[in-house]
Amino acid sequence: MTGRPAPAVLSPSLRAWLGLVAALAALVVVVLGVLYADDGKPGMVDAWIWAAVDGVGPSWRYVALAMDFLGEPVGAATLVVATVTGCLLLRRPRAAVFVVAGAGMTVGAVTLLKSLVGRTIHGDNLSYPSGHTAFFTALCLVVALLATGRLGLGRAAGTLLVLAAALVAGAAMGWAQVALGAHYPTDVLGGWCTALAVMPATAWLVDRTADWLADRMADAGR
Repeated sequence: MTGRPAPAVLSPSLRAWLGLVAALAALVVVVLGVLYADDGKPGMVDAWIWAAVDGVGPSWRYVALAMDFLGEPVGAATLVVATVTGCLLLRRPRAAVFVVAGAGMTVGAVTLLKSLVGRTIHGDNLSYPSGHTAFFTALCLVVALLATGRLGLGRAAGTLLVLAAALVAGAAMGWAQVALGAHYPTDVLGGWCTALAVMPATAWLVDRTADWLADRMADAGR
């Protein structure tokens, strides 16, 4: 008897697949970081994508600014509080911890990588990886993982849902960052992959810690 107080945030059926995704994503983050270390200009791919996205109309710019706000401190804090509140209302305290831990680990990883890579944009502004993209992708991954567990989805359907949520979130926030000129497209890719690398590992750590605490409490109550 484990005395588990809540369902796992990372379904056992998804661990192997998402572990592989996390490893590949981490590899992409490292490769891009090495390629663009201490750089201050767009690469060939960046320039091509920028040319395609440049010149969005005023109405689309408002959409981009609204998306960008969700990655700013006030917007991000609002999203985290709302998601944590939803988890608590659904009586999922472990999920609430995962929201906070996942967001914190992702932001921490982005901050560390920016200092290590040293890529800049618009002067001395550190740009790789995109923190906005990483954060928004991470939060959507949390919601998708919780939905997978709550709906009881199997490996194939659950993995598809999680990856689709990550793709939509990363594409939406990434487009906003590129359209506003805040990041190079490869910064966006690095931010997206950072979230994919960090979140499965954080979910596994939260589950292991919660299960260990539950076992300790169960043993103490015997």
